[in-house]
Amino acid sequence: MSATVRLTMAQALVRYLSAQKMRDDDVNDESGNTLLPLFGGVFAIFGHGNVAGIGEALYRHRDQLPTYRAHNEQAMANAAIAYAKAHMRRRMMAVTTSIGPGATNLITSAALAHVNRLPVLLLPGDIFVSRAPDPVLQQLEDFGDGTASVNDCFRTVSRYFDRIVKPEQLLTALPRAMHVLTDATLCGPVTLALPQDVQTEAYDWPETFFAERIHTFRRMPPAPDDIAAAADALRKAKRPVLIAGGGTLYAKASDALREFAETHGVPVAESQAGKGALAWNHPLQLGPAGVSGSTAANALLAKADLVLAVGTRLQDFTTGSNTLYAHARMITLNVNGYDALKGGSVEIRADAQLGLESLSKALNQWHTGDAWRQRAEQAASSWRNTVDSVTSRRELPAGMLPYDGEIIGAVQRSTTDSTRKDIVVCAAGTLPAELEKLWRTEIPGGYHVEYGYSCMGYEIAGGLGVKMAKPDREVIVMLGDGSYLMLNAEIATSVMLGLKLIVIVLDNRGFGCINRLQQACGGEPFNNMLDDCLHGPDGAPFIDFAAHARAMGAEAEYVDNIVGLEQALVRARAARRTYLIAIDTDHRRTTEDGGCWWEVAVPEVSSSKSVQHARREYEMAKQQRQPGVTTGKTHGK
Repeated sequence: MSATVRLTMAQALVRYLSAQKMRDDDVNDESGNTLLPLFGGVFAIFGHGNVAGIGEALYRHRDQLPTYRAHNEQAMANAAIAYAKAHMRRRMMAVTTSIGPGATNLITSAALAHVNRLPVLLLPGDIFVSRAPDPVLQQLEDFGDGTASVNDCFRTVSRYFDRIVKPEQLLTALPRAMHVLTDATLCGPVTLALPQDVQTEAYDWPETFFAERIHTFRRMPPAPDDIAAAADALRKAKRPVLIAGGGTLYAKASDALREFAETHGVPVAESQAGKGALAWNHPLQLGPAGVSGSTAANALLAKADLVLAVGTRLQDFTTGSNTLYAHARMITLNVNGYDALKGGSVEIRADAQLGLESLSKALNQWHTGDAWRQRAEQAASSWRNTVDSVTSRRELPAGMLPYDGEIIGAVQRSTTDSTRKDIVVCAAGTLPAELEKLWRTEIPGGYHVEYGYSCMGYEIAGGLGVKMAKPDREVIVMLGDGSYLMLNAEIATSVMLGLKLIVIVLDNRGFGCINRLQQACGGEPFNNMLDDCLHGPDGAPFIDFAAHARAMGAEAEYVDNIVGLEQALVRARAARRTYLIAIDTDHRRTTEDGGCWWEVAVPEVSSSKSVQHARREYEMAKQQRQPGVTTGKTHGK
């Protein structure tokens, strides 16, 4: 008879998580160990739905599985997701909340992780299975379904969902959860809803259930027939372009990507998630593709006769709403079959590294023509010169506020030889477009922008998660005033944990990005900029972001020009705790170079002449747009 141990459901769950390990030769701790805990810890905000059950269990295992307290449930889940992204999905975190609002505050984060294919284990408390105290505090009552709770909202935004109504159900639920969290194809959020009475119920568990388990991250090899078809298509191509997506980074395929590009002369463009897979200064690095893309990438994609999309979801910003290179034949290399089929041509379902290596081997000595490679290198060089010109501006005419591009330049100039490994974190508004065009990174992971869900408020919490994953790196959070005001309390958490961030708030007094889009669609400036909103007799507020950050324990200052920003960055880099710099910016100015058409529907009927005009332009663009035509304009987020 096998040995058993009597534990509550919550105690068993925490002990099981503590026993999960991972091995990756590229991931190690400060001692060089490659065998590490799979879970870097648990974020927790306790309430009546989890403090007595999982809270007690976490205390027991606090040395093996550290528990971190945050100030907002969505923020702590965002931090956990950023931790996993910074670890290229090899390590992750769990998140526990009470029932009711604590649980539903996780919904946005679950959607964010789902869209971005990132692992996070969500453990919301739930109602009593016994129903004895119904309705318990914070319980939603469904008049037609006695089994329902607010946690059923997680079903749509989870890759795997389960409600544990008996302790022994963990025996099957937890292995399934680990499979989803560590599988490259299925990877995403897992939700295990934990009824608060069941958390405290005991069961005699087999000791073997808690044996150390080492997770390895399997690479899916490509099918030979797929490689043969792709190689045949490439050999026939005269003007191929490769687009590197986030899957290239998660597969740690940067070396394979560089070798493929160099061996076969194929220029490389990148998506938001794939930025950094190839160093910015590589001769064949064209820069970003699509709506916030470079002139180099979009010009070559417009002329390409074949596009090799590696590890990308082919989101509308990458494809120019499926018009930029719709004329070209597509090869999609993706570990996820759902994403692989989007190209509609040749599919390779495989790990990015193994797929590129196999395809390169099948191509043997095949190489693009010299004219195409030279054209790509010249375009890439010209784009780098454009970036230099935009980001090098320091002195502005009197009365002119700086814009995002000039601030990005100041931040990058502050990097010294010893801090070449900065990680920039961003998510929403104008900044992702500007950063994708202008930020330069030479190493994978140096660019951390959440643009799958483009979640305002991700930035500071995400920066905290990145710093937890990479404590030896300088983490620079760049965000607008709108995102800051949505979610900023994890500045206090970073101070509490001693995890220093540099936070740069670009204050344009409102939602400048959407204000521009609103007007581009014919609308009047309305309800976006603070001055265009309803307000009382004292007018819109002027917010002292530096004072607010200091109130949470950070060091902070306000600067009024680029030179002042450069000086403040020196102080920020020398600081020992989180340092915030606020600077006023002009929401009307953007980087005009690059970009392509993006489909945003305009009202078909309106009494506004400007909307009527915008609708005519929209219809004309749809009628006349041929695949590959670019406008050179980016409007919108």
